[in-house]
Amino acid sequence: MASDPAAARAGAVLDIDLAGIVENWRLLARQADPALCAAVVKANGYGLGAVPVARALLAAGCRMFFVATLDEGIALRAGLGGAPEIAVFNGPLPGTAADFTAHALIPVLNEPGQIAEWAALALCVLRDAPLPGQAAAILHVDTGMARLGLDACEFAAVVANPPPFAWRAVISHIACADRPDHPLNERQRARFAAAVAQLPGVPASLAASSGIFLGPSYHFDLVRPGAALFGVNPVPGRPNPLRQIVRLRAKIVQVRQIDRGQSVGYGAAHVMKTPGRAATVAVGYGDGWLRSLSHRGCGYLAGARVPLLGRVSMDLVTFDVSAVAPELAHPGAMIELLGAQYGVDDAAADAGTIGYEILCALGSRYHRVYRESSAIPFPE
Repeated sequence: MASDPAAARAGAVLDIDLAGIVENWRLLARQADPALCAAVVKANGYGLGAVPVARALLAAGCRMFFVATLDEGIALRAGLGGAPEIAVFNGPLPGTAADFTAHALIPVLNEPGQIAEWAALALCVLRDAPLPGQAAAILHVDTGMARLGLDACEFAAVVANPPPFAWRAVISHIACADRPDHPLNERQRARFAAAVAQLPGVPASLAASSGIFLGPSYHFDLVRPGAALFGVNPVPGRPNPLRQIVRLRAKIVQVRQIDRGQSVGYGAAHVMKTPGRAATVAVGYGDGWLRSLSHRGCGYLAGARVPLLGRVSMDLVTFDVSAVAPELAHPGAMIELLGAQYGVDDAAADAGTIGYEILCALGSRYHRVYRESSAIPFPE
């Protein structure tokens, strides 16, 4: 890495363990077997790069991917070619249905207007080029989240008057899957099972990351893990069964001696109680290191925990390196912000958020290194 000019110029280096993502997908696939295991790579692969992540998973055997928006689907199709299925959760916005067929994307149809627009397009497609499954779509049924999907009356109307295209699948989404004892989980499962029974022969998908761990009755025919692929714990409160796959290291820009009583950073929000040394690194909320980590976050330098001092600013964060040997804390040395000792969920807990947001916030200024082998995790 030292010989890489781009790495030398960057204030921080983000390592992404593609082999670890593949291992996580395989673990989830085993957990859900015999259901098939897709991969959700929306929001640019949860901030880590949808195309490189999906290519690694495609090589490992994943054959279906989900994104959120049409543009995400178009970009992923360009990066993967024509082999895998790519479905778009948000479905077609008005006037965009033709773009789905142009890029071989499967829309998730969430409301009657989308179904009507897709039906109109399907009649043209099937008339002009009747290929099996060419106009297939995924039906989203709301079972208790009240976000996207058909309500009970809308679903009944679709069953009574089938549209002129095939259903590739029927899906729903669990609101409280990360809370196994929540009564809504079973109510949603039962409602979904009742809906599936009215669409014989249509593959069904209910479980995302945490839902996979609710048990076989939630798996149906297809599961859709997302954040769990990237190391976010799908079973909060229990040991994480998945690998951590990101390591973020920030370069020290300056080290300085700070006297007792001296303030650090904006707002003089931190005042030193004893003399010490502070190291400032080239990462801030402009890089997705959330401002809510002010006074709470930490890093690791030479294996030692170094507390974050004061407020996170746009481009810089300051750490207390008083307990680290001076020869180890110098400009150019790396402080690890995410890694084995302080993972995505740890940072999320300190920031008062969830691991999803930590990942999705990771900025564009990092030098990114994609690791295709985990034989030696995150080598220097």
